[in-house]
Amino acid sequence: MLGWALTFLVIAIIAAIFGFGGIASASAGIAQILFVIFLILFIAALVMRGRGPRV
Repeated sequence: MLGWALTFLVIAIIAAIFGFGGIASASAGIAQILFVIFLILFIAALVMRGRGPRV
């Protein structure tokens, strides 16, 4: 998930450099959404790992 977010961020930066504003904006938006989803899943995984069975 984080890899996809970074990929879309790089696409957004390259598109912005070449002047493709619409593509850059869309790619940056997708990168933001993927990064937020990654953070939510990462935090959920940490919480679930901490609540695991105690032996």
